[in-house]
Amino acid sequence: MRLIIGNKNYSSWSLRAWLPLKQCRIAFEEERIALFEPGYKQRILNYSPAGKAPVLIDGSTTVWESLAIGEYLAEKFPDVGLWPGAVDMRARARSVSAEMHAGFASLRAAMPMNIRSSYPGKGRSPEVDADIERVVAIWVECLQRSGGPFLFGAFTLADAMYAPVAARLITYAVPLDTQAQAYVDHLWNLPPMLEWRSAAVAETEYIAEDEPYR
Repeated sequence: MRLIIGNKNYSSWSLRAWLPLKQCRIAFEEERIALFEPGYKQRILNYSPAGKAPVLIDGSTTVWESLAIGEYLAEKFPDVGLWPGAVDMRARARSVSAEMHAGFASLRAAMPMNIRSSYPGKGRSPEVDADIERVVAIWVECLQRSGGPFLFGAFTLADAMYAPVAARLITYAVPLDTQAQAYVDHLWNLPPMLEWRSAAVAETEYIAEDEPYR
């Protein structure tokens, strides 16, 4: 399999597709296309009609959009447990993942993922704070039900969907309660996340729309 991704410093949706592959030790090749560089759109269109990263290519099958990629991996590799085993927990995991996929627009707009930077206190507003409050409520409810360390006990696609949020909360130094902070720290220090972070820091591309506080 081959995964087409964008910049590791900025591309939160690429991280959501990349992390489950790495965490579950699924073999794949990675191709990084620097976003908004000359010719980047045509390069991605060579792989996906949507013209956006990430894109997963598995033989004659092409899958785009992070959540669809996750679902494809869960079906292709059922033994790695990318969704919880119990029907009710699987439904809950899909619900919180879909909520992340479709929501939290204020948080995402005001606090772009930017792993190599630190902007304590930036991006806060009542709308952003409401998004953060809802995210934390999801985390705490899931962790109290499962006992952790991941949202549903073991790693699932739900954790992959929220990993970029954890990165944002670190970049913008958002204060959290003990349980939510422990979850953020756990995600942030997973071996695949350490690998992603190291590569993100080494990148040199600058995307102005993701750097509103620079």
